[in-house]
Amino acid sequence: MKSQLSEAGARDIEIANALRTTIGRLVKLMRRETRNESQLSLTERSTMGLLYPDSRLAPSEIARIEKVTTQSMSQVINHLVELEYISRTPSDDDKRKTILRLTDAGRRRVESARQEKAEWLAQMLYQRITSQEKEILMESIDILSKIINE
Repeated sequence: MKSQLSEAGARDIEIANALRTTIGRLVKLMRRETRNESQLSLTERSTMGLLYPDSRLAPSEIARIEKVTTQSMSQVINHLVELEYISRTPSDDDKRKTILRLTDAGRRRVESARQEKAEWLAQMLYQRITSQEKEILMESIDILSKIINE
């Protein structure tokens, strides 16, 4: 990692900081401006997102991805099961292990939250961004995709 960082110039670092700050603020604003009727924690929402639409994961896998302890994940899972957003089933490979998946209610909840966020963001684009800026934004999305696509 050091060799990659040493190759990045001052302009790259400046852009990286501005991008990180802007994306972080946008995500926080979107969370604040959209409902969270179930009062789900960020980890609970993220867990549901990992299982969407039809993924099946073990609690330990989700804990690893979310970078939380299995104890913390157990509390998250218990709450989501209680809300009937996820279900537990025994693993086909090892009956001692549990596999998690979204229920229909959980899937609808994820879809509803995503739709609400998309509608809010679309409204902000409509109100605050010109047609020309929208084209630039689309080009920027293509560029950003190069960072996340391997």
